[in-house]
This record gives sequence, C-alpha cells and structure tokens, in this order.
Amino acid sequence: MGQKVNPIGYRTGIMLGWKSRWYASKQEFASLLKEDHKIRNFIKNHPKKVQYRNAGIDRIEIERTRDEVKVVLHVARPGLIIGKKGQEVELLQEELQNLIGRRVNLKIEEIGRPELYAQLVAEDIAQQLAKRASFRRTMKRSMEQTMDAGAKGIKVQLAGRLGGAEMARREKQISGSIPLSTLRAKIDYGFAEAMTAQGHIGVQVWINQGMFEGEAIDGVDAEAGQAPKKPKRTYKR
Repeated sequence: MGQKVNPIGYRTGIMLGWKSRWYASKQEFASLLKEDHKIRNFIKNHPKKVQYRNAGIDRIEIERTRDEVKVVLHVARPGLIIGKKGQEVELLQEELQNLIGRRVNLKIEEIGRPELYAQLVAEDIAQQLAKRASFRRTMKRSMEQTMDAGAKGIKVQLAGRLGGAEMARREKQISGSIPLSTLRAKIDYGFAEAMTAQGHIGVQVWINQGMFEGEAIDGVDAEAGQAPKKPKRTYKR
C-alpha cells in the first residue's frame, strides 16, 4: 500500500485556491456540487464538438453569485473554443444555460506555456499512446519539452498493459527535483487515461514549477533579530 497524496488537494487552502468558489446552505450544497461536475463534464466531453478535447483545457473554475454562474476556462488553444467572431463561445454559453437552468457568464483565459501544466502534458501523452506510439519515447519526449520550457522537475508514471504486454505494470521516469512534501513548492498534478486496444493506460504527471514567492528570510538573521540580547560569557564559573 502506498501513502500517496494528491499535490493539489494537499496545497488547496494553504498555497492554492479552490476551483469552485461559492457558498451554499446544507440543503443546496449537494445539488450545486453536482451542477459543477455536470458543467465540467459537459465542456470536457462535449457530445458534438470534438475540437474541445484538442483545445487543451487545463482547468475550469466556477464562481457563483446570487444572479449568475461565472465559468472561467483556462485553455492552451482558445481559438478552437472561441471560433470565428466569437460565435462558438455564445453557443457554448447558451448550451450551459440550458443545461443548468441559470444565467452563465463564460470567460476564456489563454495559457502561455502548455508544457508546464501537468494536466495538459498528461492528456498529450495519453493521445499519443492511443495512436500506438512507443510509451518510453513518448515519456522521454514530453519530459524533455517540459524541462526545456523552464520546469524545475517532472515525474511521469504510466500504469496498464504497456506495449501490449500480457500483464499490467507501472513504469515511471523522473527528471529534476520533485519535492512533493514541500508546501512552498508549486507542484502541478495531472491525470489522464489512454484508450488503447489492449485496455486503458493511466497517465500521471507531476511538474515542479518552482517555489511560491514569499518573504525570503534567512533563518540565521531571523533568529539573531528576534532573540533577546544577553551578555556574552567568556568564562565558566
């Protein structure tokens, strides 16, 4: 049995904010939580528009006010969702409003370096594995791209019938440093599944994006500044 903790859940509320930001009473909480899941699932696995899956949606943030539901998409290729003259966005907004029966305010934010986001890297690896690419070559190429983009470290783990083997197994590769227990470290985590002919392959990715900026205080200086000053004793009695 492994003692593994999701790095995002581990840091949420301490270093990271929540992906759903709203408050509800006990009676409404469960239904609103299901509604959030329904929104995310509808956008990620849209029944008609396959291009949404290739747009590179890293995360979907949801905020609620009394009047409307604000949905923010963080996307690597926003053009696939916006469409010509923003028509696709308006259609998606209408579909979401019909889905949940509330007014929806949809916003799209572009992601600069998709190689630094674990969910996008995991989905990219899963797509390549589904196209029967060599898993070791795919892992190596993704790790090199992420490190070249400026990441401090990356870990990739695949689990399943790798290479069409009879027995499922796990393979992982690590490059750079991945301090999972350090709360100040920006560890991004992503998971995706590759649908292959032999079965599903789970893809897990951890990326170290650096440290959260805080007050950089040297421990020795802090101790000297706060400690009460005592006369130095140069001899023993």
